[in-house]
Amino acid sequence: MKEYNFFLGCIAPNRYPGIEASAVKTSRKFDIELSDFKGASCCPAPGAFGSMDVDAWLALGARNICLSEKEGKDIALICNGCYKSLFEANHRLKADPALKEKINAILANIDTEFQGTIEVRHLIDILYNDVGTEKVKESVEVPLTGLNVAIHYGCHLLKPKFDRTFGSSERPRFFDELVEALGATSVEYKEKMMCCGAGGGVRSYKIDLALDMCNEKLYNMTQANADVIVNVCPFCYLQLDRGQVEIKEKFGDVYDLPVLHYNQLLGIAQGMSPEELGLDANEIDVEPLLAKIL
Repeated sequence: MKEYNFFLGCIAPNRYPGIEASAVKTSRKFDIELSDFKGASCCPAPGAFGSMDVDAWLALGARNICLSEKEGKDIALICNGCYKSLFEANHRLKADPALKEKINAILANIDTEFQGTIEVRHLIDILYNDVGTEKVKESVEVPLTGLNVAIHYGCHLLKPKFDRTFGSSERPRFFDELVEALGATSVEYKEKMMCCGAGGGVRSYKIDLALDMCNEKLYNMTQANADVIVNVCPFCYLQLDRGQVEIKEKFGDVYDLPVLHYNQLLGIAQGMSPEELGLDANEIDVEPLLAKIL
C-alpha cells in the first residue's frame, strides 16, 4: 500500500468534509492510504500570498513540504489552489539553488530546512497516472450509465503550463477519461476551460464579477444538458455550489445543478452511500441526482 500525507487545505474540512471522506475511502480501493498530515498549515492561498510576497508564500509552502520530508512521505492533495502553492514551491526550490538557499535562510528561524526529497501530487494525477482508468473502471459497482457530467478542470491544476505534467492545458482529456471510466458521459460545453470566477481573490474582492463569470459557466453547462458538475477543487466547488444560491438572489437565474468532487462521484460508482460521502453538506440538493443514479 502506498501511503501519502494527505493535505486537506482549508475549504474541504471547513465547508465540504465529504470531499475528504470520499477521497480517503475511494483511495483505499486502490491500496492508497491518505494519512493525517500533522502540523500542516494553510498552503498558503496562492492568489493572496503569492501576489503580495513571493518569499513569504514560498517559505510557508516549503514549511509544509518540510514536515512531510521528515516523515519521508509524498504529499497528496485534493485542491487546485493547494496544488499550485505546494507543487510550485517544491518545483521552484528544487530547480533553483539560489532561491532554495534564500528560503532556507527564512526557514532557519524555525530550525527547518527544505531538502527537496519528496513529490507533491494532486489526487487526480495519482488516479490517472498511477492507478489508471482500467483499474478505476474495475472498481465500479454502480455504473453511471446515462449520466451527463459537466467537468470543470479549474485553472491552477493545468497552469502555468510550463511546469505541469498533464499535457494540453487548453484541450485536456485525462479528467474526462476518469469520469467516463465510471460509465458516465462527459459533455462538451461552451467555454469549458473558463475559470469558475472565484480565483485570484476575485470572489473575495469583487463578488459581482465572480458571480457573473460563474453564471455564464452554469448557463453553458445547462445548455449541454448536464445532470451534474464534477470538479477537483473545493474552492471551485464552493463557487459553483454556493454561487448558485447567490446568483439566484442577485440575478434571478435558477439552475439547481448539483456539484460533486470527483472522489464523491467515484464513491457513488463504487457503491458507497450518500451519507458516507458527505453529500448532505451541499447547498444544491443532490437528491434528484441520486434518484437518477441509484
